[in-house]
Amino acid sequence: MSKHSSAVVSVKIVPSIANTPAGKLADAEVVFEADAGPFKGLKLVGFAVWERRGGGRNVTFPARVYSVNGERRSFALLRPSNGEASTQEAIRDLILDAYSATEVVQA
Repeated sequence: MSKHSSAVVSVKIVPSIANTPAGKLADAEVVFEADAGPFKGLKLVGFAVWERRGGGRNVTFPARVYSVNGERRSFALLRPSNGEASTQEAIRDLILDAYSATEVVQA
């Protein structure tokens, strides 16, 4: 396990072990630090780092799966408050940077 810090949050990487889906590299937790106000001492789980088939990496965000007329759908639990999908890039980059840092340590 590894931790990568930012000002208000840190990212804890939990490498995948046996019995995980193909391509899944690690789970990630966003830990809220002392300056995070009412979130202090809490963590948000459900992030995962995946290897893309064509190369590169992707981060999936926490979601809840539900069913409508037999069709499975997912409801994202972490969403942009302003409707801009690009606002998620900062947390995605933070998680990918934390994962890259664990690779350097393991090598």
